[in-house]
Amino acid sequence: MENFWKEHSANATEEEMMLDSNAEQLGKEEIPEILSLLPNAARLDVLELGAGIGRFTGHLAAQAKSVTAVDFMEAFIEKNRQINGHHSNAIFRQADVTKLQLLPGSYDLVFSNWLLMYLEEHEVQELFCKVLKWLRPGGYFFFRESCFHPSGDAKRQYNPTRYRDPGAYNAILQSASVPADDDPHTTYAFEMIMSKSVQTYIKLKNNGNQICWLVHKERRREMDNHGFNTNQEFLDKSVYSLENIRSYEWIFGEGFISSGGITTAMEFTTMLNLRPGEHVLDVGSGIGGSAFHMAQEFDVNVTGIDLSANMVSVALEKAYKVDDKRVQFEMGDVTKRQFPLQSFDAIYSRETLLHIKDKVALLSSFFKWLKPGGRLVITDYCCRHDNGSNGWSNQFKKFVQKYGYHLLSVDQYAKILKQVGFGQVQVDDRTSQFLQILNKELQQLENAQREATEEFSAKDYRLLENTWKNKLLQFASGEHKYGVMYAKKD
Repeated sequence: MENFWKEHSANATEEEMMLDSNAEQLGKEEIPEILSLLPNAARLDVLELGAGIGRFTGHLAAQAKSVTAVDFMEAFIEKNRQINGHHSNAIFRQADVTKLQLLPGSYDLVFSNWLLMYLEEHEVQELFCKVLKWLRPGGYFFFRESCFHPSGDAKRQYNPTRYRDPGAYNAILQSASVPADDDPHTTYAFEMIMSKSVQTYIKLKNNGNQICWLVHKERRREMDNHGFNTNQEFLDKSVYSLENIRSYEWIFGEGFISSGGITTAMEFTTMLNLRPGEHVLDVGSGIGGSAFHMAQEFDVNVTGIDLSANMVSVALEKAYKVDDKRVQFEMGDVTKRQFPLQSFDAIYSRETLLHIKDKVALLSSFFKWLKPGGRLVITDYCCRHDNGSNGWSNQFKKFVQKYGYHLLSVDQYAKILKQVGFGQVQVDDRTSQFLQILNKELQQLENAQREATEEFSAKDYRLLENTWKNKLLQFASGEHKYGVMYAKKD
């Protein structure tokens, strides 16, 4: 690796750092974009790994309490010192990150740009655990990598870079944890905030393979998230495992993992009254069916966000085949994501808010993110009683607990939508329609038992059949409801 960078650091230029002849133009647009994704660095202690010649060091130092810039190439770190040494809060250190030792709890933000792709997988795993130790509780970790293939046009006699699938980084993030010093039953782990493609590279190079991540350090007890490190890991290894996604899509149709497939997507997206050129936020975008439909049917731009790494991975595969630049997907926790105010003309969400406990906070964010006149359509699992679980049967309580749901009645939805500022609020109990859809899907599944068994297995078929029968039982009992909510920002 050292020989590779000696070859590309002779003059310590931006072109050498980025391995691209168009580095100047890329940097003009890329640097502001990357900085806009970071938390406010004011009063933060920042650790910059792989700092290079300081493309970001000066910007970080202009805001932060302190910046420690680390790079293992002496030529790069000396150039960085020459450019940014006038910042009294900047420290420059030549070191190999795989051997770097720092005091625990020393930093609020660890920033890395194009570093991990030069490390072995076990080195990435070890570094993630060290970052958890170096961060203070609640601290942030931002990193950006080239995935799948090279992006720069520099000729390389030897290229040791590892252009990983983003899923590889997601898996390492989910598995990383360190024990808490004060409690043997508590650990620290990373919680996802967002992961997305760098838009500058899509715009200037038609390349969506520059991926960045923003996560933060959270304290976890053994019983949190059903025994998994994070809620994301719980989703990806249980409800939305790749096997489950594949089987759900087989039932719902190409691109869909929500009941009714394209039929209900057509009905509910029409409620948004979309116009060409508008921007839609698809919350809980799944594997992309509704997002692609809206772009193709209404000529709108769609940003899809989903916490499940598996969902987004499948959606990105489909996006690569469809090649529709109007549709972008990002992995993230919508409760932690911060979009600019008045960014969207419409927000659309299918069976997602059932996973969100604090719906008041999220719906308040929806209101802020919508432009004046913006429309909101939500479909969600609901409950019958306004007084919550106090009126539920034990059987329904167990069902809700098993899947980690947080349910409201349709009337509670209406109340909260008005409370956070929405007007023209309309809520509708569509349980009877949902029951018809479930019965139809179960009948189709039973009629195709042989095909389903061949596609998956007899065990998987029985699991699917039992899942649908259990859903029917819960909805037929009258306790489980299905709501459709519409609101407008006046």
